[in-house]
Amino acid sequence: MTQRRHMDRRALFASGAAAALLAATGLSAQPGPTRGGRLRIALSGANRDDSFDTRTTRGLFMQVATAGAVFDTLTEVSADGTLRGELATGWRGSPDALRWTFDLRPDVRFHHGKPLSAEDVAASLRLHETGELSDVVSIEAQGSHQVQLTLAVPDPGLPYRLSAPHLVIYPAAEMAEAMETGIGTGLYRTHRFIPGRQFVGQRVDHHYKDARAGWFESVELTSVPAGDVRAQALIERFVDAAEIDDAAALVAARDFIVLPDATQATHAAHRSIALPGQIGSRWPLDNLRAAERWWMA
Repeated sequence: MTQRRHMDRRALFASGAAAALLAATGLSAQPGPTRGGRLRIALSGANRDDSFDTRTTRGLFMQVATAGAVFDTLTEVSADGTLRGELATGWRGSPDALRWTFDLRPDVRFHHGKPLSAEDVAASLRLHETGELSDVVSIEAQGSHQVQLTLAVPDPGLPYRLSAPHLVIYPAAEMAEAMETGIGTGLYRTHRFIPGRQFVGQRVDHHYKDARAGWFESVELTSVPAGDVRAQALIERFVDAAEIDDAAALVAARDFIVLPDATQATHAAHRSIALPGQIGSRWPLDNLRAAERWWMA
């Protein structure tokens, strides 16, 4: 597996074999995680007009709730920076990197029970044709479980771009409701959502990621705008993890792990939370996916 980390990334993206190769990656060798417990996190960036509509810029609070709990993307970046399929099982690009075909998982359902279809994926990605995907000429469903994207200019890195946390997949027929209340295919369904204040997600039963991710029974995000208050909430054990502005108060404390490291700290967790051997640092909180990748010690 170590050789995989040194492969040429552009060549890796150009082949659907990437998904099969990277599907084997996941939690590193640790004492086996088990289901149970609640993850409580204090975060900044929440607003009273928050929703699950990713066409507008959201703070860290909603990014973790959206991409880290309720919704999935076609691809995801693992902790070591490599790419793997999430809702996509594989992909392949044309020789000129202008046309890309993505195969979708057949065993995925939205939280309201509707099976994932290619039209859900196509409709969700079309929301970003004037933004992140402005170079995409067409997005078409090919049957029930395949989507084809055609670009105006070649891009061998398109599969990597589709891992962006705002490119989540909604149910096409209930898109407005999904954006308002949170209806996705992620590991956690929305149990309570108070914009600007709190999100509580409950673990989905019979999820396609069972036995690979999603160890907590629930995840609770609380909006705490002040950095010193978030740190104090962690110290006093009102939360299990928190976004931090200053690691000085926590670095010397043996009860906490400062992440991703003491010199570039963005968040911290109590040692009652078990972490994978490697933590993603592209975004805070293990690439926003702490709720699905961490577990109770």
